[in-house]
Amino acid sequence: MTHRISTLLYCFDSDDRTLLLQRALEPNLGLWSPCGGKLHTDLGESPYACACREAAEELALKISPPDLHLTGIVSEHGYQGQSHWLMFLFEIKARLKQAPPAHREGRFQFYSRADLASLKLPQTDRERIWPWFWQYRGGFFAAHCHCHSDGRNDWTLEESWDRSPEAAEG
Repeated sequence: MTHRISTLLYCFDSDDRTLLLQRALEPNLGLWSPCGGKLHTDLGESPYACACREAAEELALKISPPDLHLTGIVSEHGYQGQSHWLMFLFEIKARLKQAPPAHREGRFQFYSRADLASLKLPQTDRERIWPWFWQYRGGFFAAHCHCHSDGRNDWTLEESWDRSPEAAEG
């Protein structure tokens, strides 16, 4: 199986609604997920550079690494029986004023946190990634998922820390 490295961009509006992309392409065709994309590993692109590039390409948002918060790193072993993934989950600090227009990868829409329960999300997102994102938002988590061919997923939370009270004040 191939190993793929990607970034996911967690974006919010002034009402703290999450921007999601209903994917028009694989992986996760038809499902709602944060936008993002694969690193240009052949060029030696860093996860932060990839996140900034993807923000420009998909959101028409010009940002730099200080505009990002690395909330999580998730590795998935054997996702959909096709590949291994290493994903860097970045929250964009700036609040979006509107959803970007649709493009070849899908259409965007804002959703409240409560709305996520009724959306068609990738299984791993629903099981652990979103719950851990909310739990460690402003902090950090690293996790591994062993995806089995029968649909079971075995999860390990490898590292985590909540945002400290000192950081919340600053």
